[in-house]
Amino acid sequence: MKVAVVKYNAGNIRSVDYALKRLGVEAVITADKEKLQSADKVIFPGVGEAETTMKHLKATGLDELIKNLRQPVLGICLGMQLMCRHSEEGEVDCLNIFDVDVKRFVPQKHEDKVPHMGWNTIGSTNSKLFEGFTEEEFVYFVHSFYVPACDFTAATTDYIHPFSAALHKDNFYATQFHPEKSGKTGEKILMNFLNL
Repeated sequence: MKVAVVKYNAGNIRSVDYALKRLGVEAVITADKEKLQSADKVIFPGVGEAETTMKHLKATGLDELIKNLRQPVLGICLGMQLMCRHSEEGEVDCLNIFDVDVKRFVPQKHEDKVPHMGWNTIGSTNSKLFEGFTEEEFVYFVHSFYVPACDFTAATTDYIHPFSAALHKDNFYATQFHPEKSGKTGEKILMNFLNL
């Protein structure tokens, strides 16, 4: 199985690569369009800032390439947000794979810290990514922006208010949390994705 990780100006690509290696998968980290199109699975990870990253994706043509991929694609963290319609981070239009906007967390009370950082539970899971899961599992989050619950929500988490912890539409899957940093639960999610 050929697994490609999209190489672009965002952090966290190495930790995704290490997580795949732990599962016995040698991924290719690439911005090469042919390699991305011919891969069996594509992972679109990211830690960074939406506006700068979208400029880079547009300048390299990766924006159109990612939108038109036909194999299973997994967006992680910023990758998930960039798959949405628009982000309040830099007020930038994104890939519009998921027809929903990314919002900024606004603290409602003193103890609400932004970014939302650390372990939290996911529930209401309804995607093959979460096959074999019990009702709630803990996963690791680091984010200041969120995707509201919508028609594409595949899992929810509650922090300040409920939001989409995962999205799914056709061959596109996405998680706001980091499966590569979420221990055994994250490994199971990655394995489920690789087995799609």
